[in-house]
Amino acid sequence: MATSPTDVEKIAEGVRAGDRRALAKAITLVESSRADHQEAAQRLLERLLPSTGRARRVGITGVPGAGKSTFIEAFGLYLVGSGKRVAVLAVDPSSVRSGGSILGDKTRMQRLSVSSSAFIRPSPSGGSLGGVARRTREAMLVCEAAGYDVVMVETVGVGQSEVAVASMVDFFLVLMLAGAGDELQGIKKGILESADAIAVNKADGDNVARAGRAVAEYTAALNLLRPSSAHWKVPVIAVSALEERGMDDVWKLVEEHHRAMSESGELVTKRRSQQHAWLWSMIEEGLRAQFLARDDVRRMLPELEDAVAKGKVTPTAAARTLLGVAESSRSKA
Repeated sequence: MATSPTDVEKIAEGVRAGDRRALAKAITLVESSRADHQEAAQRLLERLLPSTGRARRVGITGVPGAGKSTFIEAFGLYLVGSGKRVAVLAVDPSSVRSGGSILGDKTRMQRLSVSSSAFIRPSPSGGSLGGVARRTREAMLVCEAAGYDVVMVETVGVGQSEVAVASMVDFFLVLMLAGAGDELQGIKKGILESADAIAVNKADGDNVARAGRAVAEYTAALNLLRPSSAHWKVPVIAVSALEERGMDDVWKLVEEHHRAMSESGELVTKRRSQQHAWLWSMIEEGLRAQFLARDDVRRMLPELEDAVAKGKVTPTAAARTLLGVAESSRSKA
């Protein structure tokens, strides 16, 4: 992997020119955990930053079985057919635990993946959710610098990944299923509060009537929540990714939301807030890594973890002991 200033500049020029090989190299550099690669990646991003910020950043999540991959492919194909260049990135915290891969998404999105106007990149496995999110954020910037008009960020895992994706995009779309009556009980309030739009998928065949009822039920549920913006009311629509219907309606919502947020000044405020939050998440992750790298902490940690697990020591007391050791060593130094 190239890391010299000359090589970094060459990669940056290739990315700005829309060269896919340079784009792949840039994202590989961003994803690397090697210290020299990380330094080179930051130099690269500094060169690319002036070319970023113009893409539509769209986050997509969905309940299990909502047909997320089918939807992303249908939506991506619609955008490509409209003359847009589309990048699809993924946040996969589940791979942190299992070491698994989501390369299967590229095989499920066969038509989109072969388009010269589309780029699909799975997130790397391993590391913390913060690390996966950081790499996805930086990959998003690289894709923007490469001239992609729309960057879709997909949640592959569950739980914290929705929060992570919502914190890095302009428009957050939640895919739901028909038959909302029972499913409403299992919907996380936080996901609905983060949504900028809800799309009830699989509104086709015998499911059309149920999808219509689901739209009404989700709309009623949203009315119970305080809107996150005074300039945007979260809409609920029915779509069929299988039949590729409603993709134009989804894009229309993305554009209407972008216009409303831009005119009100909320888009600029939101992106600045996201950058601020990103800064602090990186500080916290860096401090955690430095703390865990200490020899004294590594010696004491297994014993304290075991004591906590057996109920002999409270987590708070164990944490204070470890932090106290680190602080004591720092004071002596």
